[in-house]
Amino acid sequence: MKNVQNIADRAVDFLKELISIRSYSGEEDQTADLIFDLLKSEGFNPQRSKNNVWAWAGPKDENKPVVLLNSHHDTVKASSKWTKDPFTPTVEDGKLYGLGSNDAGGPLVSLLFTFLRLAKEPQPYNLLFLASAEEETSGIQGVPIVLPLIGPVDFAIVGEPTSMRLAVAERGLIVLDCIAQGKNGHAARNEGINAIYGAIKDIEWFRNYSFEKVSDQLGEITMSVTMVEAGSQHNVVPDECRFVVDVRPNELYTNEEVVEIIRQHVDCIVEPRSLHLNASGISGDHPILTKAEKLNLQTFASKTMSDQAHMPFPSVKIGPGDTHRSHTSDEYIFLDEIKEGIGIYINLLDDLRLG
Repeated sequence: MKNVQNIADRAVDFLKELISIRSYSGEEDQTADLIFDLLKSEGFNPQRSKNNVWAWAGPKDENKPVVLLNSHHDTVKASSKWTKDPFTPTVEDGKLYGLGSNDAGGPLVSLLFTFLRLAKEPQPYNLLFLASAEEETSGIQGVPIVLPLIGPVDFAIVGEPTSMRLAVAERGLIVLDCIAQGKNGHAARNEGINAIYGAIKDIEWFRNYSFEKVSDQLGEITMSVTMVEAGSQHNVVPDECRFVVDVRPNELYTNEEVVEIIRQHVDCIVEPRSLHLNASGISGDHPILTKAEKLNLQTFASKTMSDQAHMPFPSVKIGPGDTHRSHTSDEYIFLDEIKEGIGIYINLLDDLRLG
C-alpha cells in the first residue's frame, strides 16, 4: 500500500490547490487551467473545450473499448454559514476542509491520479480522463459538449461522493411547467371557468398515477407538484393556473416517453424545461459488477443526479466522500477516504475486460 499512499499524498496536494481557486459553475476557467497544466506536465496531450479538460492515456487503439473516468471540478457557491475560509484548504484531525473538497474534489483527484497510475501500464481498453464543468447546475457547457468530441464510449466511471459504494442506477429529472386554462369571470356571480379547479384535477392525477414499469433498482417513477400560482385578486375567477412538477424517472423509460404518457392523461398544457437529464442503469452481468463483487463493494441505486444523466452508455457512480457532506458549510473529506478511493479505483479498473 506504500505506492497507493504516495499517490494519495500527491492527490491531496493537488486537491488543496483546487480548493484554493474559486470554481463556481460557469467560472471554472482557472481550475481547468490547473488540471490542463498537470496533465501536460505528466506527458499527456490534454484537450480542452470551454472549461472541460480531457486526455487519453495513450494512442487510441480502435480494436479496444473506451473507458471514461469522469468527475467535475465546479462547485456550488459558498454559503454565509461557513466558519472557515472556504478557499483555504485546512487539515484538522485527518479531515481536509474546503469548498468542493467532498463534492467532488476528492473523487476528481482520486480518479485523476488513478488515471496517471493506470496509464503507465497497458490495459485491455483505451483509457480516457475527463474533468468536466457545470455539473452542479446541470449546464449544457459541460459533458454534453464534450461527448461529440471524444467519440464513442463503452463504459464510464463517474466520480461522486458515495462512500465508495457502487451506484448501479441513478434517477433522471424532468421539470414540468404546467398551465391549466379557464375563463375570467366575476366571483360574486360565479362566472367564468375557474382554472384552479382544472388544475386540481390534474394535480390529483400527478399525485396518484403509477407508471407501469417498475425498476428493480430505482422503483417507480415519482412525481411531485412543488409550486402553484394562480389569480390576481379575490373577486376575479382566474383564467390560468400554473404549477410545477418535479418528475424523477427510472431507467425503463426515456424522458420523452414519460412526457408523452403524462400528456395523454392530463388536460393542462405540459412543457418540460429540458429532456436531457436521463435516468441510467447498468446490466446485472456487466464485468464491472464482477470486479465489484470480488472487492466486496456495496451496490445501490442513487436518488441524486450526476453527469451520468448526460451519458447514453453504461456507467456507474462511485467515489470517496459522503454525499451528506455535499453542499454543506465547512465541507470536508477525510484524507484516508482519498487513499481508500484510489486503491479501490485501481483494483476496479486494472485489467478490466469489457468483453
